[in-house]
Amino acid sequence: MQDREADRVAHRVEDRRQVHLGDGRLGQPFRGIHVRGHDRDGSTVRFQYDLRRTTSVLYEYSRTSRSDVDTEERMQSARSVAGFWILAAMLLVAMASSAVPSPIYPVYAAEWHLTPLALTAVFAIYVAGLLVTMLVAGRLSDHVGRKPVLVAGGLLLVLSLVLFAGADGPVALVVDRIVQGVAVGLLIGALGAALIDNSLERFPSLAGVLNGAVPPFALATGALTSGALVEWGPAPEQLVYVVFGALLLLLVVALVVVPERVTRRPGALHSLRPTVSVPRASRALFRGVAGALVASWALGGLFLSLVPSALRAVFGIEDHFAAGALIAVVTGVGGLTGLAIQRLDTRRSLLIGLIALVAGPVVTVSFVFAHSLPGLVVGSAIAGVGFGAGFQAPLRMLLATAAPTHRAGLLSSVYVVSYLAFGVPAVVAGLLEPTFGFVPVLAGYGAFIVLAATVALVLQLVSRSAADAEERAVTGPVRTCPTPTAD
Repeated sequence: MQDREADRVAHRVEDRRQVHLGDGRLGQPFRGIHVRGHDRDGSTVRFQYDLRRTTSVLYEYSRTSRSDVDTEERMQSARSVAGFWILAAMLLVAMASSAVPSPIYPVYAAEWHLTPLALTAVFAIYVAGLLVTMLVAGRLSDHVGRKPVLVAGGLLLVLSLVLFAGADGPVALVVDRIVQGVAVGLLIGALGAALIDNSLERFPSLAGVLNGAVPPFALATGALTSGALVEWGPAPEQLVYVVFGALLLLLVVALVVVPERVTRRPGALHSLRPTVSVPRASRALFRGVAGALVASWALGGLFLSLVPSALRAVFGIEDHFAAGALIAVVTGVGGLTGLAIQRLDTRRSLLIGLIALVAGPVVTVSFVFAHSLPGLVVGSAIAGVGFGAGFQAPLRMLLATAAPTHRAGLLSSVYVVSYLAFGVPAVVAGLLEPTFGFVPVLAGYGAFIVLAATVALVLQLVSRSAADAEERAVTGPVRTCPTPTAD
């Protein structure tokens, strides 16, 4: 009888996006489903299924008037909504700051007589610092809370930007990049998880969309801002770092507004053991979409490391803003694609992204060989579609499978794979360029991306693992909260 009543109420829920799995809003966290909706008489219906039992049992049922709940939600939303947007802004500024040095590298190279190999080493050191930090501290915020990690990472990133502004040689540049890599490694998983923790009740899927769309937009913002200030602003080696450092400091202070949704739990020290943490529920899907993550972020590395150099080496363009603008074409189109596909089912979005990841590098490299600048821009835009959809769709799929206690660890694992693909091919290309020349290395890099995307596309066409997560992903952040286990 209770099961029939629960089903009857569930079918009357006005908005299916108000189904929350195991977030503990109606009491102590448990392995179950919370459903909230409005009955015909205007009252709010809340009930829970206890999934620890073999059959669905009505665990809690309560009614409150619509006016009471509206008042309650308004009281909750003022701080929660502000916190959500503060976190989104911090993710944007933090990721943008990681792209700021790229347009300034030619200035450093000319001033300090740095070789392409030295610049490649600086890039590799940043990626290494970021990866080591994510492997060691990627799960830390799941134990100590999001805000302590965000404050530490934010202040460390501010410090790195201050060091950049005062850099006076190659050694200082290396130290700055190490500090920046560690700071971004601390922030990236905790920020993504905190966004989902503080999801907007009216737009519950927005947190997942922003997790995928903000990084490309951030890279575009950082590259464009840096390129413009280096080309036309005063103090090209200092001003952009001061601007981003000030913004980050303000956002760190604003974290006081953000609610802390994670309860401290034991195991913080144990979580510092270097590992790639993928929850059991996500592992099959993770293997299925890893190729898309590799292809999309390898493409990002191609455009941030080699393609801007094509403007100088092939087209004779020395303008720093032009290099930033070309990066922004890829990353900006990627961000717009992430927003455009949010209502598309995730598997179809992924297939679109993989096709663009095959076509984009082919078109880009072909027009570099043909010395066609408009063709290079077209190829960059196609590649941007692949960058956005190839990262956004797998991320939405994976986040749909993650319990709250595993979010930061899973996001850190996603970024470990992504940044390995982002950094390693770029470093290899930098090592090979003096021997084989720029254009052949660019072609080889593009071929690697096409190969990775093709393999991922074939796997998607023959595998059903992505389709299994599709329904969960397209309906928003449906989340389970199993009893914590050691994965």
